Amino acid sequence: MTYKAVFHVDQNEVPVLTLALNNVINLLKAIPDEKHDLVVLFNGPAAKLVTRSNGAEFLDRIRDLIGAGVRFQVCKNAIERFELQVEEILDECEIIPAGIVALIDLQNDGFSYIKP
Repeated sequence: MTYKAVFHVDQNEVPVLTLALNNVINLLKAIPDEKHDLVVLFNGPAAKLVTRSNGAEFLDRIRDLIGAGVRFQVCKNAIERFELQVEEILDECEIIPAGIVALIDLQNDGFSYIKP
């Protein structure tokens, strides 16, 4: 079995991101030898959390999770909507065209939806 989940972060609130990262870390601890495909997806105002200026405090945790195979995705629509620049987004994050479409696609592909 492969554990597949998408952790949806859509609020520009540090406690929400902290909870999402803790959820992912706790899941990985609970399934140490299991296959997994995990995504942390940022859309809406949450895109602001993963800019270079705001995301620096989370960078070590994000890099550790990427090393464990977790993917971090940021909605390009949100980047544009909140007048951010693509260059401001942490390099560790993949920019995707539309977060809402990705959420639907992931769920259709069997990913569990987690809303921290």
